[in-house]
Amino acid sequence: MKRLLVSLAVVSLLGGCATSSALRELATGEQFDTPKIESSKYLKKDENKLSPPAGGPITIAVYGFKDMTGQRKSLPNIASLSSAVTQGAENYLIKALQEVGNARWFRVVERVGLENLIKERQMIRSMREQYQGKEATPLPPMLFAGVIVEGGIVGYDSNTITGGSGMRIFGIGASTQYQSDTVTVTLRTVSVSTGEILTTVTVTKTVLSYMDKVTLLRFIDDGTPLGANARALEGEMGGSINESINKAVDVAVQAAVVNTIKEGARKGHWAFVEEKK
Repeated sequence: MKRLLVSLAVVSLLGGCATSSALRELATGEQFDTPKIESSKYLKKDENKLSPPAGGPITIAVYGFKDMTGQRKSLPNIASLSSAVTQGAENYLIKALQEVGNARWFRVVERVGLENLIKERQMIRSMREQYQGKEATPLPPMLFAGVIVEGGIVGYDSNTITGGSGMRIFGIGASTQYQSDTVTVTLRTVSVSTGEILTTVTVTKTVLSYMDKVTLLRFIDDGTPLGANARALEGEMGGSINESINKAVDVAVQAAVVNTIKEGARKGHWAFVEEKK
């Protein structure tokens, strides 16, 4: 009976994860996690808080921030056609530009969807002329940018660091395995009036993955001589944590934006507001 209870306990422990989702729904009314609004924690750190720019925010444009790596997702024994990194990194860049320095540094104008914007303005102008005639109220002029942001994701290296460790004593043990990938982004600012490259920044971010396992291996003696019919009781429990590649790209882009501002100020292209003493 004791052996049976032990076996049932191990089976219940290993199968608990399979039913936890249903139990959670009964207890809380929600089976899965609710959506979360992403916030730029990196930009809120004290060392990344920036004083506002002297002369007011800079109007800036982003035409794209492409994946230049050509890397595909690493899957064993499978030729994957899915890209290793996001194909929409310009969204992270635009968000970082809008939020850096408590949203006081840049005015970001729409250029990624410029074709759609122009079509919409043309449709508005056409409708106004159709119903109001030649005296139709014109649309206000679009903002133009003094600085263009270029760059992209230039590198994604898989398995730059791999390893693990483990130990088992009296049939009970634990092990850990880890893997580190690396994503690299580059960001440069270009003056529209002169075409001069004002700043260039390259940022590298690791993408970490960990897997921990606990194992149990015991041989149960059934009382026969020399344990001829001994039975093995084996159990394993573990889990892994994989850092999101998208979040790693987002943080790398935020770091590139912060360092772009600092580099531009160091070179004299713009300046911080002097703090009052």
